[in-house]
Amino acid sequence: MSIQVNAVTKTYGTQLALNNISFELNAGEVVGFLGPNGAGKSTMMKIITCYIPPTIGTVNVCGFDVMDNSIAVKRLVGYLPEHNPLYLDMYVKEYLEFTAGMYGINKALPKLVASLIDRVGLGVEQHKKIGQLSKGYRQRVGLAQAMIHDPKVLILDEPTTGLDPNQIVDIRNLIKEIGKEKTVMLSSHIMQEVEAICNRVIIINNGQIVANDNAQNLARNVTYRQVVVVEFDKSTSNEQLKKLEGVGVVENIKPNVYKLFSTSDDDLRVTLFNYAVANSLTILAQHLDEQSLEQVFQKLTRK
Repeated sequence: MSIQVNAVTKTYGTQLALNNISFELNAGEVVGFLGPNGAGKSTMMKIITCYIPPTIGTVNVCGFDVMDNSIAVKRLVGYLPEHNPLYLDMYVKEYLEFTAGMYGINKALPKLVASLIDRVGLGVEQHKKIGQLSKGYRQRVGLAQAMIHDPKVLILDEPTTGLDPNQIVDIRNLIKEIGKEKTVMLSSHIMQEVEAICNRVIIINNGQIVANDNAQNLARNVTYRQVVVVEFDKSTSNEQLKKLEGVGVVENIKPNVYKLFSTSDDDLRVTLFNYAVANSLTILAQHLDEQSLEQVFQKLTRK
């Protein structure tokens, strides 16, 4: 187990930031850590990376307690915070060599830095001072410094902030590659990004975990089992459709077009086909309407 969080509570004076939360992250897993602003995401990440202590509870990273063995934990963790702190007067290569030096890395340093610059796509900007870079390229420098010591665990707080769409795709692919060999904990407000990258999603709200599963299971478990949109050649009755086995809600979204929410795992499209035959209706169109992670997130975190 790469990360174990056990019954962690964090308070700032009278403010409760985290309330008795527990979860685990496995090696080779990319996990999305989601929540609205103020939910406690950054607080949890700072505890895992030894920046702040928990008020109550324990956190272990690769078997080391963050309170008792913070130096060992820091050697094993790479951290990209939400507000990426960089030395703006340093050149890109100079900064990465400086960061490597703090980890005691001296062997084959130029080769290591060159490889990392290529991996995060900084090649065209490597001879500039960090202060001359765009926000997107500064974010890449931050990602490079988080990876410089080849950590077993990467904690990434909004890693694609400031990147353009092409850069986002590049960084997503990089994170997916990294996730094959390391544990990655990723915070993001971009739901499509989380769906594209993460094996599992943990959603936190008001300092408590409200969901912990893969995106597909979350969509099934917190919403109706199926949502089917069907178009008939003529109108039918909402009340009649509601009587179909497993149907919970029916919405008439356009003339002759209905959205049905099912509580059953049985394929509702088969039921609708039989209904159409029995009622002399022709189905003109029919499709499953998948619930997005964004809809799940909104349902779980709305106050």
